[in-house]
Amino acid sequence: MLNNLLTLSALEIAQKIKSRQISSEEVVSVHIDRAKKVNKFLNAIVQSRYEDALSEAKKCDTILKKGRDTLPLYFGVPCTLKENFAFQGFPQTSGLVYRKSFIAEKNATCVQRIIDSGAIVIGTTNVSELCMWMESNNKVYGRTNNPYDLNRIVGGSSGGEGSIIGSGSSPFGLGADIGGSIRMPAFFNGVFGHKPSGGLVPGSGQYPMANNQALRYLTTGPLCRKSADLKPLLKLLAGKDGIDEGVLDYNLDWEEKLDYSKLEVISITENGIISVSSELKEIQSKVLHFLKRKGAIELNVEFPELKNSFEIWSAMLSDSGGSSFEDLLFQGRDYNLGLEVIKSIFGHSEFTLPGLGLAIIEKIPKIFSSDTKKFIELGLSLKEKFNKILNKNTILLFPSYSSTAPYHNEPIFKTLDWIYTAIINVMELPSTQVPMGLSENGIPLGLQVISNTGRDIQCINIAIELEKEFGGWVPPNLLN
Repeated sequence: MLNNLLTLSALEIAQKIKSRQISSEEVVSVHIDRAKKVNKFLNAIVQSRYEDALSEAKKCDTILKKGRDTLPLYFGVPCTLKENFAFQGFPQTSGLVYRKSFIAEKNATCVQRIIDSGAIVIGTTNVSELCMWMESNNKVYGRTNNPYDLNRIVGGSSGGEGSIIGSGSSPFGLGADIGGSIRMPAFFNGVFGHKPSGGLVPGSGQYPMANNQALRYLTTGPLCRKSADLKPLLKLLAGKDGIDEGVLDYNLDWEEKLDYSKLEVISITENGIISVSSELKEIQSKVLHFLKRKGAIELNVEFPELKNSFEIWSAMLSDSGGSSFEDLLFQGRDYNLGLEVIKSIFGHSEFTLPGLGLAIIEKIPKIFSSDTKKFIELGLSLKEKFNKILNKNTILLFPSYSSTAPYHNEPIFKTLDWIYTAIINVMELPSTQVPMGLSENGIPLGLQVISNTGRDIQCINIAIELEKEFGGWVPPNLLN
């Protein structure tokens, strides 16, 4: 059995600390002990700061003893950070061997906002190479394993976050998402993850960083074990920082309530090209029927454009310009891409095979430039359609992936299944990944709840209701 402190939301923990029911030192110590126990199997935390975290927790307890009227939201609560965010004094390699010696000199915007909220960072977590593949595996830190089955993937690129939070070792963490890098790790590891509306949260200080329009496709957001933390975390992360030029002025109603009598639901179980497992379809059906029982109305709307999701995503991302993945991978050095692929197959390259493969795949839109223009136009048309249909009270239920967490290396043979999350990035829509219990073989189930741009609170409100009804995160038995 897990210690009860490992099953609470960060908000609940903070309230107990502030009311002096428990000490910050006790909470941080319990989470660190759990992390030490499981991380030797998971390889999720790649840089720890356990002693410093405990020292900071003791300082929090001292402050409480002296008495202070106003304390920050997550005062004394432990958390984790994705390694590609700048965290002062810590490596920021993004899983690239060439950056092994790079140490961040100051905090990324959202890292600083989390620290200012009173949270205590216990470590940074693993990523995929340059944050562009769905397995968190690289030649700097190695591979991260799933807490529900060590032979399965954790997703990428925020896979270390998903794994360590899913294991119960961290109440919440910070991730980033340009193709599903928050939602897939949250899904595969059975926790909550929110991809904000494009331009709601600054991505400043992460590496690699997007450019131009892609600044709104790349979104920074929270992963957490309890839905109660989604809204307060998003609120403290959101807003302009004067650095990220892609951040927009939003006027979210943070106190918005869910009105089932006005709610409209669209449920799409497949995109027309990649099939989805029956168990995930069944879960989505249960959610739909639950919402209808509560008073929601189902809308039957088709989006045939979704069968071109990959072409749309890759064309719109390519059109945004900026450094190519190949340029970032090789860092200006003279490398032969084909030769590196061969070397990687035999284990003699400093790059992962999926990373090299992505460097090849990204050339496709440039080779077929006339088709690229067509798919950009199709994407813009689809975006307009979503904005029209997903009005203030309408949500979309959509798969997070084609199946539960695949086995290690399996995604190489299911190359495009991640497109269920990626298409939502270029649409700039907010999406909350909601855990929906476990499959018959004990692997997390879930789905995306998607709203119109700027309607993040609606997604989160639905997630909170689904957690109440279906239970949300289920601690893994494997590591208990």
